Amino acid sequence: MTPQSDEDEVWRQIVASFNDTAERDSADQPWPDSENVPAEPTHRVVKPAADEDADVEAELGSRDGDGDEGDDEEEDEGHFEPPPPPPLPKLDLPTKLAWVALFGGPAYLLVAAMANWQMEGWALFTAVAAFIGGFVALVVRMGDGPPNDSGWDDGAVL
Repeated sequence: MTPQSDEDEVWRQIVASFNDTAERDSADQPWPDSENVPAEPTHRVVKPAADEDADVEAELGSRDGDGDEGDDEEEDEGHFEPPPPPPLPKLDLPTKLAWVALFGGPAYLLVAAMANWQMEGWALFTAVAAFIGGFVALVVRMGDGPPNDSGWDDGAVL
């Protein structure tokens, strides 16, 4: 036999045994029996479309007496509601001015262009200089070091 025919035979065996179920002894399993997946598929309950909601609620209400009693518990069961975010940090005056300059210069140029205002050379220079100055001020104030309150263990510092 050639190496190619050996590979073809092995491939045919793999394909033929694709849908076969494995007969394993519980001692051969690398996991506990409690983690085995049941042979029967689980049935999912699918919510009806919006136009059928009234009919289904009426049917549920007639069978259960009060259909709204267990609905709240089922809806809250898998729902995750994150905690409220922490407040934004307080900015000092130079940082606030840098942000205003960063966005204020281009905003002025945009408004002036849309309104067809005649702009003097000093106004154009001031708007562009404010943008560049605000950007530079924010980059310079950014800092490379860890925060002062981070403690002795900074984790992975890149």
